[in-house]
Amino acid sequence: MFSLNKERLVTRAEALPDRPAAIQVNPRHLVLGNTQIPPFPAGLEQVQLAMGCFWGAERRFWQQPGVYSTAVGYAGGFTVNPSYQDVCSGRTAHTEVVLVVFDPVELPLKELLTVFWEAHDPTQGMRQGNDRGTQYRSAIYTTTPVQLDIAQRSLALYQQALTRAGRGTITTELRAAPTFYYAEDYHQQYLAKNPDGYCGLKGTGVPCPHAN
Repeated sequence: MFSLNKERLVTRAEALPDRPAAIQVNPRHLVLGNTQIPPFPAGLEQVQLAMGCFWGAERRFWQQPGVYSTAVGYAGGFTVNPSYQDVCSGRTAHTEVVLVVFDPVELPLKELLTVFWEAHDPTQGMRQGNDRGTQYRSAIYTTTPVQLDIAQRSLALYQQALTRAGRGTITTELRAAPTFYYAEDYHQQYLAKNPDGYCGLKGTGVPCPHAN
């Protein structure tokens, strides 16, 4: 057994084995009332966003006008159908993500990313605040080439703003979306079920410029 550093991404060889069955969740979003599992209505887009503990992150996104649905889960690693315990072990390489389903006419991706950048500190590497480990790393996983281009330009603009403010380098992982694995049902819309539950969201205080 290797000595595990939870702030180091494990390799595929080190990752936990796959689980045979996917986690089943309630198909309806507790707050929005829409489906949180595919298929979604035509014209909507999806993006996966990671910004630390997914409880508070999901609430931030379901509050945005133009968001049709959200769900929390795991992505960016190796283990198929991981459990929360698997991900917390640091041996899956997944991060905690929010699947955001949105109407790009009502809520353009660049505006959604403004919420993303301003709600957390994207310069912290494998942690957010006191939450440490690879599962807390910042990430944007896009589902179309156009989304990827928008996200790249948004990252560059926010880096300029952070640099002017004397802040560090963005460590957000930005790439095409990997497989999204739903988290256990009790995690879905957790802060709607537990209004006094933990929320570790804390931004840098640096506003995000708007891309053209």
